[in-house]
Amino acid sequence: MPETLAPFACQNTASRGRLYPESLPSFRSEFQRDRDRIIHSSAFRRLKHKTQVFVEHEGDYYRTRLTHSIEVAQVARTLAGVLGLNTDLAEAIALAHDLGHTPFGHTGEDALAALMAPYAPYGGFDHNAQALRIVTKLERHYADFDGLNLTWETLEGIAKHNGPVTGPNADEKHAGPLPYALAEVNAMWDLELDTFASAEAQVAAISDDIAYSHHDLHDGLRSGLFDEADLMDLPVTGPAFEAVDRLYPNLDKMRRRHEALRRVFGVMVEDVIAVAQNRLSSAGARSVDDIRGLGTTVIRFSKPLFQDLKSVRSFLFTRMYRAPSVMKERARVTEVVNGLFPLFMTRPDLLPPEWQIDIAAATDEVQLARVVADYVSGMTDRFALAEGARLL
Repeated sequence: MPETLAPFACQNTASRGRLYPESLPSFRSEFQRDRDRIIHSSAFRRLKHKTQVFVEHEGDYYRTRLTHSIEVAQVARTLAGVLGLNTDLAEAIALAHDLGHTPFGHTGEDALAALMAPYAPYGGFDHNAQALRIVTKLERHYADFDGLNLTWETLEGIAKHNGPVTGPNADEKHAGPLPYALAEVNAMWDLELDTFASAEAQVAAISDDIAYSHHDLHDGLRSGLFDEADLMDLPVTGPAFEAVDRLYPNLDKMRRRHEALRRVFGVMVEDVIAVAQNRLSSAGARSVDDIRGLGTTVIRFSKPLFQDLKSVRSFLFTRMYRAPSVMKERARVTEVVNGLFPLFMTRPDLLPPEWQIDIAAATDEVQLARVVADYVSGMTDRFALAEGARLL
């Protein structure tokens, strides 16, 4: 593993700084400070009771947003270390990437986006943009500023770890106006939304893909929505089980499962490292700005593995994400969000005392909707269910 950072890595001493200047930390790098502030934030702690796929109360062994974020951070540190990148920055972005998620995962996000759609210019809801709003405004613990006052590089990574948000290289899903929370932060501090992010941010993004591709298979098996026999005909998973069966005939079920899925995990990590090393070498990048200006990602899966993983994800979509039992629960929790949001719009006095300052500052219904969305999106699964039972 490289002992010094590559020239195209984000250097600890070359950060673009923070929106509110602070004295240098005495025994940490700036990116270590970012990581530590994220870990100690209220939003990060709430992730322990937020859905990954299965609603939090459905079982103790399923992943939550918190355990998912920790797994993403572990992969990101490994990849960044091998590639000579800044491991602290990659870890900070990985830990922060899901801070903006609503209760009930993407189900809650879809419901809240629909509820917010009429309230232009705050229309819709985007969890990546909401993560930025949390770390720049909604975390209110420090005397000198709102938010966590993270470095520009960490904010950039949160904003565009999945690629440019504006310009010719932006994904088509970003068509239309910027999410309000993202536009608000970008107006305060230009995050160069039309360029690709640092290699560290790209590492965080691919680590997210690796982590959920691995653990969703594990959680799906544990849930009984499919079994090992169903995975034998799929690329990547089938060969992994076959390799385990050759090495360990008659291995008990749980150990066989673990051994196979850790091989799936290894295939993805090794593929990304090989592709990244080749692309970084070919690009000849000598600075992080060279990485941002390449017009393409340097951290990605190979084309053959990407196609194989599409088959695995298609299987998961049908057999897990859209399984009848999961869809039934999705409908139930959607009703909770659909009930709480309009209730708080008509009765904002029901929000806790610490939110009444924001309520009082809202000058119209549109601004009130933004405050209510902030509050509802910050709920954990269990709190949203309890409030639904109490108030609806």
